[in-house]
Amino acid sequence: MIRRIMGEVDVKLGIRQTLAKIDDAFGKRSQTIKAPKPLLVAVSKTKPIELILDGYSIGQRDFGENYVQELIEKANDPRILEHCKDIRWHFIGHLQTNKINKIVNLPNLHMIQTVHNAKLAEGLNKAWEKTKAEKPEKQHLNVLIQINTSGEDEKNGTQPAEAVNLYRFVTEKCPNLKCHGVMTIGRFGHDYSTGPNPDFIELMKCHQDICSTFERDPAELQVSMGMSDDFVQAIEMGSTIVRVGSSIFGARAKKNEA
Repeated sequence: MIRRIMGEVDVKLGIRQTLAKIDDAFGKRSQTIKAPKPLLVAVSKTKPIELILDGYSIGQRDFGENYVQELIEKANDPRILEHCKDIRWHFIGHLQTNKINKIVNLPNLHMIQTVHNAKLAEGLNKAWEKTKAEKPEKQHLNVLIQINTSGEDEKNGTQPAEAVNLYRFVTEKCPNLKCHGVMTIGRFGHDYSTGPNPDFIELMKCHQDICSTFERDPAELQVSMGMSDDFVQAIEMGSTIVRVGSSIFGARAKKNEA
């Protein structure tokens, strides 16, 4: 239960509780899974700057946004620029190629988690070449490849069978990108009484296929899966990045209410 203070969500408590659950789930994970302790990305989409400042004030540094325009506004907000100099923005929504140039130059952009095809990867690679010329300290743009593990038409992501090929394209044809691993959104509302989440099983298989094909250490290839309702189960299966929103910030407003 999220405690509210003066009508607002207690973000600090939400983060502390989420981190405690991450620690607990990580401690229970099978020793056969060689993966680091998961990183918490606090998903702040549709939430006001004040709540981000609250989270940052207790040490949270990684924040996720779904909408390009909202990320632009937040990343350039004077309060964020002044008080959150070490913030790391993760873009976790659908990125259209015609909006690439709007996002690559943002302050403190840390990672694009949703590279779902070669066209987007190529566009990001070209855009980062220009960004790198202006900011030599930023040699690479961190990315994950998004995989549509559930097969839902409304979900973006490459098909699992193409995961190895997309990873190959990014690593071999896009020298300005650094591919850190794989990501999925998955189907919402899996009933865990029926067994493990098939989307998590599928993403871990893609992870294994990539590691085997390219002789990568599984512990060094990131796996971004798990949200507020299932991040504990995701960690137990091998997730190294969890994207948690409502458990920290409360229920989010609809996009047209943001």
